[in-house]
Amino acid sequence: MTAAALTAPTPAPLVASPEPGRDCPLCPRLHDFLAEWRRREPSWFNAPVPTFLPPGGEDAVRLLIVGLAPGLRGANRTGRPFTGDYAGDLLYGTLIAHGLARGEFKARPDDGLELVQTAITNAVRCVPPENKPVGAEIATCRTFLLPTIARFPNLRAVLALGSIAHQSTVRALGGRVAAHPFRHGGQQQAGGLTLFSSYHCSRYNTNTGVLTEAMFVNVFREIVALLER
Repeated sequence: MTAAALTAPTPAPLVASPEPGRDCPLCPRLHDFLAEWRRREPSWFNAPVPTFLPPGGEDAVRLLIVGLAPGLRGANRTGRPFTGDYAGDLLYGTLIAHGLARGEFKARPDDGLELVQTAITNAVRCVPPENKPVGAEIATCRTFLLPTIARFPNLRAVLALGSIAHQSTVRALGGRVAAHPFRHGGQQQAGGLTLFSSYHCSRYNTNTGVLTEAMFVNVFREIVALLER
């Protein structure tokens, strides 16, 4: 074996499944962080958060919403995207108001809320320390975002919440970030789909006025208009 072969980096494992396993080891920092929280809070979900699907399954999905990552005391605790923190209040309330979800959102995974024509996932499936995934973790978890997008045969639109989710989605769709810049209310074509983008519906963004409820609602009006065409 040559010296070059001995020093060559080990290639990342190929991932075909859209859902990481409970003990996914691909991002050591995130894996260790989850292990710590399993010890601290054994009753929490504390694992990669799976994509939230409508009752009709994959064939029913026409809109995919991509967030950044699970919140520590939100989706990481409950096991459902955007469930358990303020971002879910705004997101699910808006979805219900626009016919993209039904039921009552009570911020827990057994509240009976159902999505309509919509699925929700995250660019990074595991909770990151301080809610800040690093570039390598975002890139690694894109090996799950790619098959997640591909699993929906009737998908027409993707909504990316925040610039990091937007950039990872652009790359997953085979586009160049420079050719598809992030802007709130953006609507672009990428990978044969319509890519919408919005500021993330976090409490910080709404408290600081970066995102207002009216701004968020306007994005969903555009999405519904597309889906109804």
